[in-house]
Amino acid sequence: MKRIYLDNAATTRVDQRVVDAMTPFFLESYGNASSLHYFGREANETLEKSRETIAKALNANAGEIVFTSGGSEADNLALIGSAMANKKKGRRVIVSSIEHPAVYNAAQFLKNNGFDVVFLPVDGKAFVKMGGLRKAITPETILVSVMHANNEVGTIQPIVEIAELCRAKGVLFHTDAVQSFTKEKLDMRDIPVDLVSLSSHKIHGPKGVGALFVRNGVKIQPLIYGGPHENKMRAGTENIAGIVGFAKAVEIAKQGEIAAMRRLRDRLIKCVLEIPQSHLNGDGRRRLCNNAHFRFDRIEGEALLLKLDDRGIAASTGSACSSKSLSPSRVLLAMGLTHVQAHGSLRLSLSRFTTQKEVDYAVELLPGIVEELRAISAL
Repeated sequence: MKRIYLDNAATTRVDQRVVDAMTPFFLESYGNASSLHYFGREANETLEKSRETIAKALNANAGEIVFTSGGSEADNLALIGSAMANKKKGRRVIVSSIEHPAVYNAAQFLKNNGFDVVFLPVDGKAFVKMGGLRKAITPETILVSVMHANNEVGTIQPIVEIAELCRAKGVLFHTDAVQSFTKEKLDMRDIPVDLVSLSSHKIHGPKGVGALFVRNGVKIQPLIYGGPHENKMRAGTENIAGIVGFAKAVEIAKQGEIAAMRRLRDRLIKCVLEIPQSHLNGDGRRRLCNNAHFRFDRIEGEALLLKLDDRGIAASTGSACSSKSLSPSRVLLAMGLTHVQAHGSLRLSLSRFTTQKEVDYAVELLPGIVEELRAISAL
């Protein structure tokens, strides 16, 4: 049976060019970037070149890039690190109610440790309510965190407007750009954002490596203590092979591929919404180029997922970090969906390797599977 992968919001296939770029740093140039000998100097030079590549993609300075083990660590460093470093100024932290678990649970940690944490409501399309944000910001507020694009429903937030509001109020602003990086424009000279989380494995790079953009002058307290790595913000020998792969993935990302994904996404949405009693979750226009998130009346999303898998299609009901939980999606509930509606959801996410033939196969199968499940549904 041919397998079709439509769960690229969870992770992506590593590009062969990324693998080729990484290989020498396992077998030949395997030095520790902190060592003074030739192998160490070679590793350090490679590290800094990779840092420059990622900084350039953000129109940032290389010194503003801190490498991490992935997006989750970057989120934790941004929230906990900045909150701890600035707690003398205040203890209020504001995050949206639809954040990735890495942000949401880091905020819960802060709440359990004496911070005043506000979870900001969203509307039915998952947009943050700007009026609510303005009211929530007080003189005690030190940090706002709103993700650039939601990992489940794909809604893209107005982060320029949010960042400008935070800058005017003298509040740090963090955005989790793990899903949007290389898919949406992120220019650190145009957007007054202070902290941005990135991840490699969402853009055809390796797992286990990410980065946090920390604007010059922003104070961060480290989460990991040891040597003076990453400008004393993140101790630990750098994962040179992974960082090289991350930089290569950034380097080969092409805007033309974004347009191709958007065309396939629109085709997918159009065809799926022809199924009776089907609905699109999130905004129809301001959404990620590779994200299509649906709900079906009188359908259990988990049953739909298993039926698709039986026919060779890999999909998801929501965040990969909570996909083994039978609880309804926190994101969908925050958008105002009922428990029953949330349970009937399906996420299909594309990549530059997804073909029209694969999308056509999926939309050809879906109506029959939905009909089959509705025939035996107790809902």
